[in-house]
Amino acid sequence: MTDSHSDLLQLKNLGAASVNILHAIGVNSYTDLNDMGPVEAYIRIKARGIHVSKVMLYALQGALLGVHWNDLEPDMKQRLVSEVEEALTSAT
Repeated sequence: MTDSHSDLLQLKNLGAASVNILHAIGVNSYTDLNDMGPVEAYIRIKARGIHVSKVMLYALQGALLGVHWNDLEPDMKQRLVSEVEEALTSAT
């Protein structure tokens, strides 16, 4: 296991499967995830044809904040979903 792999595994909400998905989109560390942001990371995951639910989006945000995804405020969850929808709409 690489240092970056274990760096990501130390974050809340991220297990081995999530870390492998993140590696597939070029996210190898907390810094990579923070720089890319949860919305862009989620969009890239979906663009690769990887089936993930909105929970993955919430989990990525929670990982950056150090909180369980289920503890995110409903307003924050809605904002994340809106940002994804806006980004996908403007990309077409």
